[in-house]
Amino acid sequence: MIYLDNAATTPVRREVLEAIWPLLTTGFGNPSSHHRVGEAAAATLADARATVAAVLGCRPAEVLFTSGGTESDNLAIKGIALAAPRGRHLIISAIEHEAVLESCDYLHRLHGFDVTLLPVDAQGLVDPAELARALTPATTLVSVQYASNEVGTVQPIKDLSALASAQGVPFHTDAVQAAGWLPLSVAGLGVDALSISGHKLGAPQGTGALFLRRRVPLEPVQHGGGQERGNRSGTENVAGAVALATALRLAEIERASNVPRVAALRDTFIAEVLGAAPGARLTGHPLQRLPGTASFVFPGTSGEAVLLELEGHGIVCSSGSACAAGSDEPSPTLTAMGLPAEVAQTAVRFTLASSTTGAELSETARAAGLAVATIRGLGRH
Repeated sequence: MIYLDNAATTPVRREVLEAIWPLLTTGFGNPSSHHRVGEAAAATLADARATVAAVLGCRPAEVLFTSGGTESDNLAIKGIALAAPRGRHLIISAIEHEAVLESCDYLHRLHGFDVTLLPVDAQGLVDPAELARALTPATTLVSVQYASNEVGTVQPIKDLSALASAQGVPFHTDAVQAAGWLPLSVAGLGVDALSISGHKLGAPQGTGALFLRRRVPLEPVQHGGGQERGNRSGTENVAGAVALATALRLAEIERASNVPRVAALRDTFIAEVLGAAPGARLTGHPLQRLPGTASFVFPGTSGEAVLLELEGHGIVCSSGSACAAGSDEPSPTLTAMGLPAEVAQTAVRFTLASSTTGAELSETARAAGLAVATIRGLGRH
């Protein structure tokens, strides 16, 4: 099998398994318990928090452990908006992950928030000038995804966050796809909140974290025993926190060597696919994109049909966001970028890992060309 759906999920790293095994067997204490076993768990949790904070360049107290990117996005969007002392106006991009879009829709329907969707250009980029025009004295929060989970376009987060900061508006970014590939310094990005997910990095599914800058008000959306400094109740998943921290630390160590190598493989692969499948079009920004993401539309086909053909060749990829898999609707991200619905429905996304080889990608490009030719041929009969 050639696995090229790493934006959906990644295999768990051996180092992560080794780090969490003791916590699943002997070090299983509840970190809120006031005895030796619980205190050992609390110390382990504190070490994991410090590890994540070191990668993000923040204080350990500004790291909240969650169950993943979706919960982190929900907590950031709803929690900051509902606690904000100003206005009821949210600004997000038109190509956000469903976790952000649905959180804003919830706030609109049940709490009367107005939501402004920032347009993107044909390459999926947000123009900072659009954000400058959208900001008002009533703006409560701005949230723009660091890198698109569908087309890989990387946003100018530093420029966007600076505009929000100048107006005193908190800025959140969904960095789930960026983690491991792009710098995560929250000071360098200028953000007040940042979401990450462990299973995109080699940790198990169900692990995540939210950076929340100190003094940014947050209304908890999950109530109970007051864990995570009262921001996220529920017994902490100590093994999950350690898994996330281990995977994130390793990804950050390896990032400097992985990024140029994987980006070079990606660029060669893009050229091979465009050569093998006449009429294919790359989606997303040609340069400002994640090192491991190559997404295409194949006019005259069906994205789902291409996927089935590729899977028959032992190649696993996707038609876009895993969270929207099975939907008959065209991708909102691609239609927001100006693609007609019938073209958007031909999308296929390939996402690489650091272990992906050039031989695997050449085989995939060849198979993609055959798949597209087969489907187009069937369509003419």
